[in-house]
Amino acid sequence: MSEATRRRKEVAEQALSEGVSPLDVMLTTMRTLWDQATDEAGKVVNLGKAMQANVVAKDAAPFLHPKLSSVDANVDLGGVTLNITPDDAEL
Repeated sequence: MSEATRRRKEVAEQALSEGVSPLDVMLTTMRTLWDQATDEAGKVVNLGKAMQANVVAKDAAPFLHPKLSSVDANVDLGGVTLNITPDDAEL
């Protein structure tokens, strides 16, 4: 583990032990802004607040929905080796 990774882990663990993580702050802020932006029926009545909530949601999204990364796969089928790249894959 690199020094930078170790330090980030320490900071994250300290924040969690104190009870409030950066993600907690972002989600609370997002929900508060969204509540201010919408009426009881869920209709947007304050576009500025809705746009602020959207910015916070965008910042929080990677913590909740991590990006998938593509990888090359080397597969050995009993003496026959296949190298499969994302360009070879059919979706």
